[in-house]
Amino acid sequence: MNTENNYLIALERIEKKIKRLRDQAAAVRWFYENGDPEESYNRALKLEEIAEKTVLLTRVLPAYTGNPKADADVEAVMAEIIPVEIGFTDEGWFSVRFPALLPKKAEGSADYIRSFLYPAMRRFFEKQPPTRFLDCVLIFRHVYDRARPERQKRDHDNIEVNMVSDIVALYVMPDDAPSVCSHYYCSAEASEDRTEVYVIPRKDFPMWLVTESTMPDKGVLLHENRLFGRKKHM
Repeated sequence: MNTENNYLIALERIEKKIKRLRDQAAAVRWFYENGDPEESYNRALKLEEIAEKTVLLTRVLPAYTGNPKADADVEAVMAEIIPVEIGFTDEGWFSVRFPALLPKKAEGSADYIRSFLYPAMRRFFEKQPPTRFLDCVLIFRHVYDRARPERQKRDHDNIEVNMVSDIVALYVMPDDAPSVCSHYYCSAEASEDRTEVYVIPRKDFPMWLVTESTMPDKGVLLHENRLFGRKKHM
């Protein structure tokens, strides 16, 4: 099968997904307008799942053209559309944050997270010396839009947490096993949804707990160089 046929087959799959998106969006509206918000919510979750699968298909479509720049160009688009902030706090703690929550789900979202987080981490550490936190705490701070109804908040324990842990550990820890680090999960409110991840020395964890309650709405300042904030506080 030649490249042109693969390209058209992939495009046809995308077109079918787009039709399913339209149908599911219509169902979301119908159930809501006809007095069944719970079923509308269930359909909205299905709509989100189909949308993520559609995005994953569209991301590989340019590669089917055989253009050698396809992967790099797609990564550039993702970097612009999905801003991933990576760096070190004033205390020298590593952090990464991105504008997405980590919903508990059997499929769909894990590949989506990997597709933008891994390239962002790779780009950041291409310009940085190796960093390793040995005896540490890996923290997930789930930040919710304060306008989000409480009942719609998601569980902390989900497959996307494992995905993010693996990617972060690849760059700043020997691994994420309990012998190397402890895990801590918490939630906070702000003006928009996002996920914040911190890797800090175990001895600094009490200090992090104190600072967490006073973190600014948009997140703490992050520096490219780990030594910048540490020198500042000496």
